[in-house]
Amino acid sequence: MTETWRYCGNQIKLWRTEAGISREELGKEANYEYETVKSMEQGRRKPSVRLLQVADQMCGAQGKLLAAQEFLKPEPFPERAKEFMAIEAEAIARHAYDALLIPGLLQTEEYARALISESHPPLDDETVEERVRARLQRQEALTRRTGTVFSFVLNEAGLRTEVGGEETMKRQLDRLPEVGKLRNVSIQVLPRGRCNGLALNGSMVLLETAEHERYAYVEAPKTSALHSDPGTVSALSEAHGMIRMQALSVEESADFIRQVAEEL
Repeated sequence: MTETWRYCGNQIKLWRTEAGISREELGKEANYEYETVKSMEQGRRKPSVRLLQVADQMCGAQGKLLAAQEFLKPEPFPERAKEFMAIEAEAIARHAYDALLIPGLLQTEEYARALISESHPPLDDETVEERVRARLQRQEALTRRTGTVFSFVLNEAGLRTEVGGEETMKRQLDRLPEVGKLRNVSIQVLPRGRCNGLALNGSMVLLETAEHERYAYVEAPKTSALHSDPGTVSALSEAHGMIRMQALSVEESADFIRQVAEEL
């Protein structure tokens, strides 16, 4: 995204210079300080729609600068996750284990916004809202793709990690048993202390396509890996199976989640 900012900012500068307009004049018309315009032109700050509109009009660009706003829209998902998202969208089965947080497909809007807003380095408001919107839209698969199996194993730690405060967390916990009522969705809880050797290694997602190709996705801060190697996928599948065997049943898990919610 920084490269896009730099390119669009440079285009503003080129058009402005060609038209004989100073940064001060452009900033005054757009209601920006000189340093703000400079930062946008140098790609250190995302060029705003307002600046593009004013620069396009003042420089006689006839829509050429304004067209750049389509390329400045925030990405709904991190670049590293795009291949996984594409495969997930066509999968006939999705089995996941989450070690610390409620997974995106099960998050309430409040929980998702609190989690995304706490990213570091901080995201701008537009990117936060776009990613929240995209996450909620992605959840529609649970009800739209009724032939796809979605199974979730949640570590108890994720249920007790208060994201967004008590009220936000309580509403998040209340949502889980409701989503778990869907026929193609199962939610289980792995109580603390069980299967520690594997459960503490981190989260994972296992995917199966209509062609019965199998993938495993592992994500960590700032990095992720999508595995298609049969040996790696098999090993992660075995680990997931062992974790799932130690988890509570679906019915026991729903009761457990309600109990945690009541304790907040």
